[in-house]
Amino acid sequence: MRKLAFAAVLAGLALPVAAPAAAFERITDAGEFTQTVAGRDLTRFGIRLQVTPDGGIQGRGFGYPVTGEWRWEGGFFCRDMDWGGTEIGFNCQAVLRDGNRVRFISDQGQGDHADFTLR
Repeated sequence: MRKLAFAAVLAGLALPVAAPAAAFERITDAGEFTQTVAGRDLTRFGIRLQVTPDGGIQGRGFGYPVTGEWRWEGGFFCRDMDWGGTEIGFNCQAVLRDGNRVRFISDQGQGDHADFTLR
């Protein structure tokens, strides 16, 4: 139930932003992705995550711990996460950047998206 609530919140918050989508540029290289997120928090309402260069994911989402692992495959960020004991599951995502915003688009760029601010 909590997994569905978390997914619903993410989907509900993943509404189009004021800036045009064309402002986002795709990240296709693992080195560029790592350089973009290393040492920074990815934040959005109720969520604060760190994606570490060594393949770790850690943080909190709506009061619960978030942990996981990631790897770069074929130009996509592929992650497997746990949110407060609930498996979020494996998914490969397209990653785009616009200044201090990073957009993750699930299902290899074909699914829902979530925008995070880099802090």
